[in-house]
Amino acid sequence: MRRGKVLRYAVAAMAVAVAAGTAPLPAPTPARADTVRGLQWYLDTLKIPAAHKITKGRGVTVAVIDSGVDPNVPDLRGQVLPGHGIGADAAADGRVDDDKLGHGTSMAGIIAGRGGGPMRQLGIAPEAKILPVSLGRDKYPDEVPEGIRWAVDHGADVINISLGGNGPGTPEEVAAVRYALEKNVVLVAAAGNTEQGHQGIARPANIPGVIAVTGLGRNGARFSGSTSGREAVLAAPMEDIISPRPASVSANGFGVGNGTSDATAITSGVVALVRAKYPDLDAANVVNRLIRTALDRGPAGRDANFGFGAVDPLAALTRSVPAVTAHPLLAGAPGGSAAPPAGSPPAGSAEQDDGPAVSFGVKNTTGALIQAALCLLVPIAVAILVIVLVVRSRRRRTTPAATPPGPPPAMVPGTPPGTVPPGVAWPPPGGMPPHPAPPPSGAMPPPGAMPPPPPGQRGYHQ
Repeated sequence: MRRGKVLRYAVAAMAVAVAAGTAPLPAPTPARADTVRGLQWYLDTLKIPAAHKITKGRGVTVAVIDSGVDPNVPDLRGQVLPGHGIGADAAADGRVDDDKLGHGTSMAGIIAGRGGGPMRQLGIAPEAKILPVSLGRDKYPDEVPEGIRWAVDHGADVINISLGGNGPGTPEEVAAVRYALEKNVVLVAAAGNTEQGHQGIARPANIPGVIAVTGLGRNGARFSGSTSGREAVLAAPMEDIISPRPASVSANGFGVGNGTSDATAITSGVVALVRAKYPDLDAANVVNRLIRTALDRGPAGRDANFGFGAVDPLAALTRSVPAVTAHPLLAGAPGGSAAPPAGSPPAGSAEQDDGPAVSFGVKNTTGALIQAALCLLVPIAVAILVIVLVVRSRRRRTTPAATPPGPPPAMVPGTPPGTVPPGVAWPPPGGMPPHPAPPPSGAMPPPGAMPPPPPGQRGYHQ
């Protein structure tokens, strides 16, 4: 019915649907390599077993705006509420998943899988309930705002949106996000994947007020397949994430993927835990608790790759965090750190100024005096530098340099890029390929670093 439309929402997970056991996958220990629980490496990394001693998410409803959720998957039996279908091919109650990867079902399993044994998927919030909002197989931009509003009006405490497209949020999307925030709902959305042509943080994740989730590898470093951008809020595991699949997709009921979809589902589960532990907190303070307890990974403070840092469930549940009176992701919030308007360069970015490397803006007499002094001092400094270089050059001609044994000094201090800082409970890389270091000072990737969207499309592609 909507074949004429060009814009389509893309599932934010990379198209990797490898049935568990049919492809080699890193596992925490050989003894657990053949179990579903053993492949859920991120549960131990995030200290989820300890978090479950505090809460498992009881009483919280997480809406999953996706391709629908199959309630017959063993790990989701009893977890899926009657929902809503928006897409033309969507089931009326959202409880059918016809996606070729079973994407919506996978997200629901990561969030609220019941667990119950080594061959069962244990969700981040196994006692939370899933409210499916199905967009069907064809996901169109105008359906997402409708899905957000429906979820808000039908009891969602958290909304998971593992979907994304290029470009700024549409007016309808922005209005729907504002509506959710006004109704005390937390929105979590995928930052996007570079291999799918996403450029920067995808929409609706880039809308202020939404928790935009970027991806981490098994080693805790930025995963190369994740997009980055100034709107990033939190980072979570996205590499080798096992999840349940409908029987029509996987004979053994499971698959493994890499994508910010998975990172988003993990984060939504953590939000559910926080809402269950602190039922009186409004959405603004739930978000504030998450960002103030995150593990800072990049340059100090918020940056383009990790946002405020890696999500830390146990800290979010236990640490003392001062209350806020306004949403920390919205402009004007006291102590907030809202993203700059779309199109404006980030602070400290090389994109800010294409002019001279050094420039002085003189606005008063004192500034003029300083500028004049600098004009006199610079030639003097240059002359001194020339003299020093000449003296050193003469010394080198008569005295051989004394080079200390061992590797070059630059190789000794610090740790290699992609390794885990001391004290952070991330497992070792385990032979995984290295990932590129984040841009310095949280700068955005240079123009052209992201692949352009395919011809004839504007970022909404599978």
